[in-house]
Amino acid sequence: QVHLVESGGGLGQTGGSLRLSCAASGRTFRRYDMGWFRQAPGKEREFVAFISGTSVSVTYYADSVKGRFTISRDNAKNTVYLEMNILKPEDTAVYYCAAGTSGSSQNMDYWGKGTLVTVSS
Repeated sequence: QVHLVESGGGLGQTGGSLRLSCAASGRTFRRYDMGWFRQAPGKEREFVAFISGTSVSVTYYADSVKGRFTISRDNAKNTVYLEMNILKPEDTAVYYCAAGTSGSSQNMDYWGKGTLVTVSS
């Protein structure tokens, strides 16, 4: 069982930056693939970024955030981050952290409760 708690959400400005953190419980954090997802008002949840739990981390991103967002992890701190730069109003959403072991962002087993990001124009 993995318990995930997101933090760092809040109000950002267009063109600005925010960094989200996700703290995970458990002693096997390094083995988990981690992902960030988001759900905008009135829309379905969508994938944002993924980082693998392998010894050499593999990352990939949604096209909408590629080049602006960076996912990283600190296994010593059981934490995964999402650095968000060049924010746009369409980045406004509740951001969720997720963990899994399938090697795919499409099969995540554990989810946090989310943190709200609002980007003002």
